[in-house]
Amino acid sequence: MATSRTSSALRLSRSAVAALRASRYRSQDLALSHRSSEILSSRNPTFLTRTNGACGFGAPTIPTDFSSSLVSTQNFSRFYSASAAASGQISNSEFTEMAWEGVIGAVDAARESKQQVVETEHLMKALLEQKDGLARRIFTKAGVDNSTLLEATNDFISLQPKVTGETSGPIVGSHLGSLLDKARKHKKEMGDSFVSVEHLLLAFPSDKRFGQQLFSNMNLSEKALKEAVQAVRGGQRVSDQNPEGKYEALEKYGNDLTELARRGKLDPVIGRDDEIRRCIQILSRRTKNNPVIIGEPGVGKTAIAEGLAQRIVRGDVPEPLLNRKVIFLITYCLSHVNSLVS
Repeated sequence: MATSRTSSALRLSRSAVAALRASRYRSQDLALSHRSSEILSSRNPTFLTRTNGACGFGAPTIPTDFSSSLVSTQNFSRFYSASAAASGQISNSEFTEMAWEGVIGAVDAARESKQQVVETEHLMKALLEQKDGLARRIFTKAGVDNSTLLEATNDFISLQPKVTGETSGPIVGSHLGSLLDKARKHKKEMGDSFVSVEHLLLAFPSDKRFGQQLFSNMNLSEKALKEAVQAVRGGQRVSDQNPEGKYEALEKYGNDLTELARRGKLDPVIGRDDEIRRCIQILSRRTKNNPVIIGEPGVGKTAIAEGLAQRIVRGDVPEPLLNRKVIFLITYCLSHVNSLVS
């Protein structure tokens, strides 16, 4: 009888242990689930990579199809940010192609520097390293040397902590998240449809981590930056995901004859005074003011345009033509310019 009771007690104790273990595992599962929610909704969100239908934390890949509406496609990365839109997603659908390349390039810059947290300095590095990028054109217009700017950015990155060994993947820093939010505000204020490179640059003066000190060291004021952005953009609006290629189209596909005349790069024009005066007369009209210069090759059609540019530089033109530009459009670029306009 005692043996039976002992066996029964032993069975009861084993059942209690099993129940205790099950309860502990359930509590661990709940804790893990709660921790995952914290990760996805934290101020420092992570990159969630979707691979073969399974979600895990890892480094994102550079997108190859900018036409996709969501970043969370197969082998593609998605940003999660508590300070983003109500959905909490940051997708390439809200950025222009060049701006999104900069955001993804920031991840690569952090990885190359062995740094887990992706911050504003990595974004600046990515924008400056874009070939024929808009950021470089804007800084040049503002009178800042891009090489010096990139060197200062690399120096700052080299001073940041590095991570060795395996990590859970790159993390969006809080300062970068705030900068992206600021860029969205600039986009809205400027009446644009997508976040472009200039919106990202205009957000850097408010970046207390890196941007403010960088621009201060470069003697670049926020006002000068805005003026440079306006000079490059002109009257353009960001209405599609490839607007940067349309900025400064005349400068890219034509020669400014007035600027060449101002620098003394044009030869004097002799014997074309009547034709030049006739062009000035037509251009000064309120209506029907489009002169057309027609003639065989080599008779001096371009010389008439150069003579007009020289007179504008000297101020030897009526008031309506003062401070105007004469642009010589390169003929073989016409088809490309037409595609931009369309």
